[in-house]
Amino acid sequence: MKVNLNTRAKRVEVHDAFWRTYMKLVRDQVIPYQWEALNDRIPNASPSHAIENLKIAAGEASGDFHGMVFQDSDVAKWLEAVAYSLETDPDDQLEQTADEVIDLLGRAQQADGYLNTYFTIKEPENRWGSLMHNHELYCAGHFIEAAVAYYNTTGKRKFLDIMCRYADYIDTVFGEDDSKLSGYPGHQEIELALVRLYRVTNNDKYLKLSQYFIDARGNKPHYFDEEREKNAPGVFEEMVQHFDHFFEYNQSHKPVREQDKAVGHAVRAVYMYTAMADLAAETGDHVLAEATKTLWGNVTQCQMYVTGGLGSSVHGEAFSFDYDLPNDLCYTETCASVGLVFWARRMLDLEANGAYADVLERALYNGTISGMDLDGQKFFYVNPLEVQPDAVEVRPEKGHITTERQNWFSCACCPPNLARLIASVGHYIYGSKKNTGYVHLYIGSEAELNIASQNVVLKQASNYPWDGDIKLSVKPEQAAEFTIALRIPGWCREATIKINGEIFDTGSNIDKGYVYIKRHWTQNDVIEFELPLIVERVKSHPKVRANIGKVALQRGPIVYCLEEVDNGSNLPSLRLPENALLQSQFEPDLLGGVTIITGEALKPKANENQLYTTSDPEYIKTDIKAVPYYAWCNRQKGEMLVWMHEK
Repeated sequence: MKVNLNTRAKRVEVHDAFWRTYMKLVRDQVIPYQWEALNDRIPNASPSHAIENLKIAAGEASGDFHGMVFQDSDVAKWLEAVAYSLETDPDDQLEQTADEVIDLLGRAQQADGYLNTYFTIKEPENRWGSLMHNHELYCAGHFIEAAVAYYNTTGKRKFLDIMCRYADYIDTVFGEDDSKLSGYPGHQEIELALVRLYRVTNNDKYLKLSQYFIDARGNKPHYFDEEREKNAPGVFEEMVQHFDHFFEYNQSHKPVREQDKAVGHAVRAVYMYTAMADLAAETGDHVLAEATKTLWGNVTQCQMYVTGGLGSSVHGEAFSFDYDLPNDLCYTETCASVGLVFWARRMLDLEANGAYADVLERALYNGTISGMDLDGQKFFYVNPLEVQPDAVEVRPEKGHITTERQNWFSCACCPPNLARLIASVGHYIYGSKKNTGYVHLYIGSEAELNIASQNVVLKQASNYPWDGDIKLSVKPEQAAEFTIALRIPGWCREATIKINGEIFDTGSNIDKGYVYIKRHWTQNDVIEFELPLIVERVKSHPKVRANIGKVALQRGPIVYCLEEVDNGSNLPSLRLPENALLQSQFEPDLLGGVTIITGEALKPKANENQLYTTSDPEYIKTDIKAVPYYAWCNRQKGEMLVWMHEK
């Protein structure tokens, strides 16, 4: 039973200059490029073999399985990106290609509904034998998400029916009955996917199965202990033994309602938290909702980077401990920031709170799109906040960091994950509940929402994130009284609102980061919303040791960095005076068109003959230039720095 659930827009068309550029890039470059990668046609890139695996599983080719045990998920995420791209930009040829892949999936599916190329080809006798390691349910979840997206876009049922058959089979395998396995995924994903499947089919079975996987997790006796007694150590056993508490790696150390700190593998964690928020919204489970909010507070107030990056430790691609946020050693996997966006949006569905939208925006504009170059053909898996190429090449503890984006990865989860996020960005802008329409993000678009039992069209125009002037046209089918709620970003110090040219007094109309405008709306009403964009110095909590005495530069939602190409080498030696004037200007020919920040800093004059000295360094003035973090490493290899020392 749905309880007080916020709903998404019925239709959204994105025409925003910033995001349309990215969406066009996904459509024209990323999706075709990744299709070539899935078919092993990218020179000098790690082979994927994912499509060939499906052909072998379908009996249409011979050979061995190749790739990670979760290789199927790359195909699933590609199909989901295609679905969202077709939603905004119909393409008959692309849809035909997707249909052909879906047909292949149908032929690879086993008679009982099972669909996983690794076990079909390599270990058919070992289905569900090692849930902790083998990602069967993870891959199933990604296929389910893709099938729901494809059905919603095209109305075609074939993919959805394939995945309903698989979900029905999974439901016969797992559960509380003595005849079923009492296990749950080692890598969470299917939990959130099943909620999506429930919403599109209205079949309670899928919601209950998602609840089972969440509720069973971490109970004693521990399923993974029982599993390990049966099996030889799995492929990740050695890695996860480094954790003080073994099961923290996959968040099964406690029942989910008892967890109050984010631990373990960051992507696993945020996928699980996303499902928890979904289930709390659908079922009205207040205990689960409070647990999710507690975990949200720990992640965003104690373990999140200023870019929206998550996962400070390379060991297990994991959270470490509160306020441990090293800039040059962090893992901050692209997938983790993508997962944070998913989670933030689900929290907004649960409760309209600007804090959730602020984090959603932070991750969208910084920690996610930094994972792809501006041409859409090279990718970061890891997104550090400080890079010294010489150290990366020599020091083993920095071996996980790459100083340039890569063509592809043998473990290629991040590129298709980012593609499906960008292609679906329209789904994150708006929401509605009863008599209120919400504007969560300022992205040029036209949306149709159900407000006060009628369709209301909202048309948004802006040059965000470079400019804070937003125009919102409100067009109800019939004149009526209802509420439009506009988010005031956490970075905004003063917002001005005009309705039909007249100043609106926000006064007591602000609640949890949203200004609520209740009035009688007609088809000609226009809201003008001004969010002044100023350069700000962001400072960390004093317990973040890596950032003591340092500042990061931010303008609106965009976090900035210094690059060697603009500022020379040895970037950490720079000192930004407290009274330094920082200015911003738009440069249309730089990095696809960005606003830069310029100012004057101090740089120590080196004494070439002394390694150590008791004398204070002599500082000389130097000009600095900061560019958006998401666009770093699009010109040449070199140093990069987000956090600067302040003098």
